[in-house]
Amino acid sequence: MLLRAGRLGGAGGLLLLLAVRAAAAFEPISVGLTIGAASLLTGYLSYTDFFCRFSECCRAEQPLNASALKLDLEEKLFGQHLATEVILKALTGFRNNKNPKKPLSLSLHGWAGTGKNFVSQIVTEHLHSKGLKSNFVHLFVSTLHFPHETKIKLYQDQLQKWIRGNVTACASSVFIFDEMDKLHPGLIDAIKPFLDYYEQVDGVSYRKAIFIFLSNAGGDLITKVALDFWRAGRKREDIQLKDLEPVLSVGAFNNKHSGLWHSGLIDKNLIDYYIPFLPLEYRHVKMCVRAEMKARGMTVDEDIVTRVAEEMTFFPKDEKIYSDKGCKTVQSRLDFH
Repeated sequence: MLLRAGRLGGAGGLLLLLAVRAAAAFEPISVGLTIGAASLLTGYLSYTDFFCRFSECCRAEQPLNASALKLDLEEKLFGQHLATEVILKALTGFRNNKNPKKPLSLSLHGWAGTGKNFVSQIVTEHLHSKGLKSNFVHLFVSTLHFPHETKIKLYQDQLQKWIRGNVTACASSVFIFDEMDKLHPGLIDAIKPFLDYYEQVDGVSYRKAIFIFLSNAGGDLITKVALDFWRAGRKREDIQLKDLEPVLSVGAFNNKHSGLWHSGLIDKNLIDYYIPFLPLEYRHVKMCVRAEMKARGMTVDEDIVTRVAEEMTFFPKDEKIYSDKGCKTVQSRLDFH
């Protein structure tokens, strides 16, 4: 369709000439209207934008609005200074690179309710206008799409064909793998050739694609580091990526309950960033409640905010610093109130 649009633009003069000749047998008014209609048609069909108004288009070269992404992450993601910083820099650098040597791969780790899925939603909305509903964003859920351990070979073949077909259709496709901690070990290695430093694989370039892995694995390691900082009287904002990234990569590689267990993706250093999502504190839960109330068009009532936050359970048992469900049950508890 896009190729045809380009050819019409080049043959605009011929189309206009034929339209005039066809209308020459009629009165001058008809000739004028025909010329106007033909000119309008050739003018619009010369640009792919015309088609993109009615059908979603893949725009691999479209620049990322880094300022808008930064604002969204800072205003909507609470308590995750590391994730905000790393994701912003990683995506901006990747999309500004006209000739990346490999696809971008991000592995997001942390307990449920800390914002991993939410970040994926924000990121995809800035990469493709329809976000998770885009034809160029593909979500795989381990327990839904790959439930049977006995069918790993079949899943691997299907996964390769699916990714190859979609990247062929759109070079800047985004692939999200949720519940990596529940994925059968070895399955994810099927995509290793697509993440490697190859210019092409079977005639297809994957270098502008983005792969995002979401996992609860490593949540205990992240919490330990955060707790050590807290007990030492240090701010959570003092935690740096270097304090956690090596621990996460080794932990994911050696965790038998992780889809990345002994994976070639880790062994060959094909994952670009291991991004930790810190456990959320009481103040962060309150931020989540306020944000949810605003999203519903409600006036923020601090009494309700406090009541919802206080109904959450916190750990460790003695200090009770971190919410054990993050912000995951905020919506349902707000419904109750």
